[in-house]
Amino acid sequence: MSDAPGTQDTPAGSAGAAPGGPRPEPLRFFGTSWVHRGSGYAARRVGVAVGSLGAAVAACLVLRFAYEGLRIADTGPFVAVLIVTMFAICSALAFRNTWQGFGERPDPARQASLRGLLAIGFVGSLIAYFLRSLTEAPGEKLHRAEYDSAREQYTRRSARRTGNPARKKSRR
Repeated sequence: MSDAPGTQDTPAGSAGAAPGGPRPEPLRFFGTSWVHRGSGYAARRVGVAVGSLGAAVAACLVLRFAYEGLRIADTGPFVAVLIVTMFAICSALAFRNTWQGFGERPDPARQASLRGLLAIGFVGSLIAYFLRSLTEAPGEKLHRAEYDSAREQYTRRSARRTGNPARKKSRR
């Protein structure tokens, strides 16, 4: 793997970009292997799916131990219901936020304001990551659309600049 940004996990010139053209943005755990779905892409997707599901299961076990600790402490049913409801709502919001982040760029100001809520609902984010990795690399669709758009714009711009414009004017 190369340490240069945008060139990870791709052989020289295989990213589809001309020299000086747009480079694909690397995805977490995938580098730029998502562009041509090579360099162990399928194995990485399986690894990400298994890893995120395993992390979600482990997180649920930790939350269960915390809940059991509340029951042992005899805090009462109100606190237990409040805690379970809080984690359920935060997980649902984190799932929705993470899932939407795969399709469009999230607003940094909104993300900053939701940071605490998303940290509490981390299980929802892990489940969203697992479900998305079953069909594609999480975020691949968004990055592919942006990369294809950038390549198309670069091709149009560079095609217009071929030749010497001064010579074309003198031929008229």
